[in-house]
Amino acid sequence: MKNIDELISSLALTNHISLQDIPKMDLYIDQVIELFEESFKESKREQKEKILTKTMVNNYAKGKLFFPVQNKKYSKEHIMLMSLIYQLKGALSIKDIKDCLQILNKEIVDDNFNLEEFYESYLQLSFKNIAVFQDDLRQKAEEVKEEIDTIDGKNKTEMERTLLIASLVSASNLYRRAAEKLVDGIIEKEES
Repeated sequence: MKNIDELISSLALTNHISLQDIPKMDLYIDQVIELFEESFKESKREQKEKILTKTMVNNYAKGKLFFPVQNKKYSKEHIMLMSLIYQLKGALSIKDIKDCLQILNKEIVDDNFNLEEFYESYLQLSFKNIAVFQDDLRQKAEEVKEEIDTIDGKNKTEMERTLLIASLVSASNLYRRAAEKLVDGIIEKEES
């Protein structure tokens, strides 16, 4: 790849909803959607893409991905959970997300849990993952370039791009499968 740093900067990797971004007062659904659209607008693949819609939020509520809403207003905890859902749905099924978040929802409802501390830890790990990802992406690009040099072909640039895509998808699938196995462990624990 010609400029892997351009690719990295175009990914808007640091887009997130921080605790400071979440108002202290409860929000109506339109305000929640606006918060998500504003926070993740640079992460969109296409401009017309919607980050969060009323239908999505209603489906999350019906699917019990988060604890019930009071008076049609979403609390800070709801917003943190929706932010986690937004990130998780890139790799996991809605059922897996529900299984993954069920303990958080239970703890929040039982009033035994500070979700802010958990969410802040999640954000810290995300930033560490970004640094690791950037280094790894640069390394993968170098490895692909070395592999392409051993292959005969006319359009090496496009072959290099395709090989890098395949390598990234392969790595992504490995992480997704590991996450799914961890979710399966939650399910097995619940069943026993």
